[in-house]
Amino acid sequence: MIRFATRNCSDQGCHAHYVMPQIFRREDLSMSTDAVVAPNVKQAVPFFMVTDIEASLHFYVDGLGFAVTNEWRPEKASGRIQWCRLQLGNAAVMLQEYWRDGSPGGAPEGPLGQGVSVCFICADAIAIYHEVIARGVSGRRPFVGNGLWVTSMRDPDGYQLDFESPTDVPEETVYSG
Repeated sequence: MIRFATRNCSDQGCHAHYVMPQIFRREDLSMSTDAVVAPNVKQAVPFFMVTDIEASLHFYVDGLGFAVTNEWRPEKASGRIQWCRLQLGNAAVMLQEYWRDGSPGGAPEGPLGQGVSVCFICADAIAIYHEVIARGVSGRRPFVGNGLWVTSMRDPDGYQLDFESPTDVPEETVYSG
């Protein structure tokens, strides 16, 4: 069923009425069309399978500044972290090490992170670049693309991480600092 709702846009600076089609299912007819539904999704958290969790933790925690906020150390792993959640500001990632027959192993053949890129929108990508370089992480010199400063690095399994922040600097500018 299609219903047409008349709206007054005077609160948006105009004084016209307009008609907007709305599609309803029969069971929706008793619902108010004025109700505003809040978004249900709050955060996306990339889940990376890794070949060496210790190397990954060194990269993410010591190199990028993430904090371990949750971890799983099963008895079969002799107290070694097998899964963890890491947080940096409002961003998070989860890591889990491949295991087979009670020990690390079983990763698929070939590079894991090929074709995977996660973009972290931040206040200052250039500051991130300086911070990670000071911690010994190899990062790509920042450049401007799509109105954003972008600096990138790859984790030990090849997952590409892009840290991006808005800028008015011209496209394709490369940071010289």
